[in-house]
Amino acid sequence: MKTLELYKELCKIIPRELSCEWDHDGLEVCPDADREVRKILIALDVTDEVIDKAIKEKTDVILAHHPLFFKGVGEVSVTNPNGERAVKLIKGNISVMTFHTRLDAVEGGVNDILAEKLGLEDVETVGDEGIVRVGNLPDEMEADAFARLVKFALGAPCVTLSPCGKKAKRVALIGGSGGEDIFVGRAAGADTFLTGELKYHPTICAGEYGMNLVCAGHFYTEYPVTEFLSEKAKLLCPDADIEIFFSDRVEVI
Repeated sequence: MKTLELYKELCKIIPRELSCEWDHDGLEVCPDADREVRKILIALDVTDEVIDKAIKEKTDVILAHHPLFFKGVGEVSVTNPNGERAVKLIKGNISVMTFHTRLDAVEGGVNDILAEKLGLEDVETVGDEGIVRVGNLPDEMEADAFARLVKFALGAPCVTLSPCGKKAKRVALIGGSGGEDIFVGRAAGADTFLTGELKYHPTICAGEYGMNLVCAGHFYTEYPVTEFLSEKAKLLCPDADIEIFFSDRVEVI
């Protein structure tokens, strides 16, 4: 399958229409639309380490969750970090396809995987953007026990809990940075809200929100979706060499 064909097929599975209006994901770099896709590297982020690995291993396509040009394209020049990354990719004849908020929203994507890993039942999609999920734990549990469950299920090195005094039963969640969706979770009747990261103020106001707030790290709440991307890539390019790269480099000392 050729590069542009692969992107178009992935867009049928992960439609652009699901993306938030402010998002800038897509076929971000494409030096050769007709290049045959024989090797695919999958990562959460298009970091320098990912690009260097792709160049070294003669990768054709990088599939990622987070956009390379998150705030749009200002300039493609070696005088700025993202411009330099783009130049390296073009010189290496490597295309980059990213699927951001549409991968959060799509059925079976980031947040459905997160809900499944935690064993939530009766999972629903809530909120105007169709990204937040809410579901029920099989059994009510103490908030700190739920936080430990999250840590174990995601393999996260660190999980923080801001308790509100309630037990955990109905959980709202969104991978990544979900601070703007706390009220979506509360409106859905959640007693617990899980995301990757929150700003300081919400974490000291759990009692005011009436929800336990659990943060498991931006990377660890989203990284499981790389398996979803791998499955779809294998379906479309069964003969391609596909590798998932663990790009987190944060250490908890």
